[in-house]
Amino acid sequence: MPGAPAAQDLFAGIPVAHFDRSLAWYRLFFGVEPSFYPHDVEAVWAVGEHSYVYIEHVPDRAGRSMLMIMAADLDTTVAGLTRRGLEPHRIENYEGGMRKIVYVDPDGNEISYGGVSRSAPGPSNAAT
Repeated sequence: MPGAPAAQDLFAGIPVAHFDRSLAWYRLFFGVEPSFYPHDVEAVWAVGEHSYVYIEHVPDRAGRSMLMIMAADLDTTVAGLTRRGLEPHRIENYEGGMRKIVYVDPDGNEISYGGVSRSAPGPSNAAT
């Protein structure tokens, strides 16, 4: 990409108000323990090659993040989240079977999975 600096790694941060509560939710969301803990109020998950999502206890900034991870297999990823008891907050459907499945953590941060879905798109869901 002309003009853009080349990235070696990407860390996407999500500020949370209650670290322990959020840690439990993100363990469910990712379905695994964090990859590492930089310190006692930060947890990091590797979500791809050189790609990481982390939560950090920063109460005054909690609830304002939005990020999306493109899933290699969206349907399998969403099925896993459902099995772990998490339901989407909203589903956005696009042309060509592209979908964005939006989840909301306990602080109101939005974390989504996107990709092509084999299932019928159906209408968008604007659940709250």
